[in-house]
Amino acid sequence: MSQASAGLERVVGFVLAGGESSRMGQDKALLPFAGRPLVVHALAMLREAGLEARIAGARSALEGLAPVVPDAGPGRGPLGGVCAALGACTGRWAVFLPVDLPLVPASLIAFLVYRAQVSGDAVTVASAGGFAQTFPAVVDPAALPALESELKSGHGGCFAAFQAAAAGLGQSVAAVPVELLAQSGQAAHPDGLPAGVWFVNVNSPVDLRRAESLLGLFA
Repeated sequence: MSQASAGLERVVGFVLAGGESSRMGQDKALLPFAGRPLVVHALAMLREAGLEARIAGARSALEGLAPVVPDAGPGRGPLGGVCAALGACTGRWAVFLPVDLPLVPASLIAFLVYRAQVSGDAVTVASAGGFAQTFPAVVDPAALPALESELKSGHGGCFAAFQAAAAGLGQSVAAVPVELLAQSGQAAHPDGLPAGVWFVNVNSPVDLRRAESLLGLFA
């Protein structure tokens, strides 16, 4: 369900790679996952979903992998990367995928993009087990002023900022249940992973080993 096949607006994807990686002990973007660096894996997921792929908030020299948008400033967290990317975005929509969510399938990203394009919602995310997931997120650049306001106010939480931005545009954050998408075949993991584990977050070496073991467990 790429942009070309949908015939809809231009969408740009951003890998959020500007974290401190304090629990990992080194830059997690460059750590190998299933044979390739996490950042390369994330870029591949965006491209497989039919998007232009860029890197937002990178702390490492990753310019050879994709165009890089500098972070909004040190210590500003993922929301700083989101704001910097939206400020540089020339597309109708922006998609954000953190480098530490390696089990999210491209088909889910593609469906969220399609849903946002059809509905016009300012922020579209997935939900799992009844809980909205902050990322991946499809964001209308019109949300940028409200997101910047949240950032300047010291409210660094991305989901709360997404809620405030959507409310400012007279909407709420749209959350699409992944269970329904999986059951209907509209989203699936290529290695057969069930939807309940798509959002495993990799913050430490233990997390990384767990994510890799899940690939082998369900293959």
